[in-house]
Amino acid sequence: MKLDILAFGAHPDDVELGCSGTIAKEVSLGKKVGIIDLTRGELGTRGSVEIRNAESAKASEILGVVVRENLDMRDGFFVNDEAHQMKVIEMIRKYQPEIVLCNAITDRHIDHGKGSKLVSDACFLSGLRQIKTELNGEAQEAWRPKVVYHYIQWQNIEPDFVVDISEFMDKKMDSVLAYGSQFYDPNSKEPVSPITSKNFLDSVKYRAQDLGRLVGVEYAEGFTTERYLAVNSLGDLK
Repeated sequence: MKLDILAFGAHPDDVELGCSGTIAKEVSLGKKVGIIDLTRGELGTRGSVEIRNAESAKASEILGVVVRENLDMRDGFFVNDEAHQMKVIEMIRKYQPEIVLCNAITDRHIDHGKGSKLVSDACFLSGLRQIKTELNGEAQEAWRPKVVYHYIQWQNIEPDFVVDISEFMDKKMDSVLAYGSQFYDPNSKEPVSPITSKNFLDSVKYRAQDLGRLVGVEYAEGFTTERYLAVNSLGDLK
């Protein structure tokens, strides 16, 4: 299955928090979108792997993505080495996306920056024909996505561009709230963490609202790029 967009997250819920409004918008436009989680989020303060699996399946249904896979890397301990790069390369060649979305280039959680660099490096290496991979016993073709964009997570990174998600903010929040075990719940008796506060959950919306304010729309999501953006004419700019 060839995808238009493949979004990677170090943990289940990274994609939903960072770029689910954009994903929902692209799905509505007829794009085929998939999600690859690097880990099961097994080191999360709340919940369990089984709960996170069910939550990610629910979020995927909300967003309308056509496929979601998990690479079962070790939460907190995966590294950007050949073995891990090859796993990502196999996914890139399997789905042949034009666009890859991945974690923030740097962030509070160490897995986010690591995941960002791992996926970015694998996108480049995936285009090298001398790197051989197989899927179900068949050789895969080399494939390099046209662009790699990094969404924004905990830290307020200055975006290189933003996407208007005004009509999809509710769907974004629904996909985030699918991870009920992870976020603010006044009735929960489980341990607290920075992402279980009401302020953090509110920040998902007020960040999108602030980015939208800056470009004259209700809500927006921000991304950073690895190279200059090009437009055909100034009329393409909003």
